[in-house]
Amino acid sequence: MPLPLAPIATIALRYGAVALVAYAATRRVGPGRRDQRAEDAMDDLEEGMTMRRDSSQTNATARMRRVIRLGTDGPGVEVDLTALGRFRIRRL
Repeated sequence: MPLPLAPIATIALRYGAVALVAYAATRRVGPGRRDQRAEDAMDDLEEGMTMRRDSSQTNATARMRRVIRLGTDGPGVEVDLTALGRFRIRRL
């Protein structure tokens, strides 16, 4: 029975294009910097979501921490997702 190459080729081209775009994006983006003040602020956040609105801006925070284990005493990883956001509109 012959192997149908057309569907496999289209999938390979699609994944190859995605890999090429990801490679080009990593080459184009410069190295980021780590701000210790921002790191400390994210470490101090409590778990959950908060939102505060002032007259000129709205601030929002979110944090989710989970531990994922393989088995009851198996190896695990801790996942810590933290987001800080600010939305500000000023009239010039």
